[in-house]
Amino acid sequence: MATMQQFSGKWNELSGRLKEKWGNLANDDLSRFEGNLEQLVGFIQQKTGRGREEIEKFIDSVASNSSQMYDKVASAAKEYYSDATDAVRRGYEQASSNLSEGYDRAEDMVRQRPAESLAVIFGAGLISGVLLTLMMRSSSR
Repeated sequence: MATMQQFSGKWNELSGRLKEKWGNLANDDLSRFEGNLEQLVGFIQQKTGRGREEIEKFIDSVASNSSQMYDKVASAAKEYYSDATDAVRRGYEQASSNLSEGYDRAEDMVRQRPAESLAVIFGAGLISGVLLTLMMRSSSR
């Protein structure tokens, strides 16, 4: 027979399934036995007139279904994690490749046209300096 440890954190599911199976069980009745499976089985026997074996078999099936559901969720989570890890790895590799390509092209351009490259860098530095100075002046007012 299943143990209460198999139902830790799943009491709501177990009690819901028991009420579904035997409608004459109330929440208050069931909550008195939370944590004591033997007493719960005895109470259900008294309340429903069903045999102990039938009740235990039903509780075992609920435990089995819960564990199968947990296994399915765990498997899906592992698969999702693996897919996400692969996607991140591919994205990193693509970004690294693009950055390396861009660096190589810039290096080639500087080698082929050193004077023009120096003029472009000087101009970009000058424009950045002017913009930075303007921003600092406007924020100090």
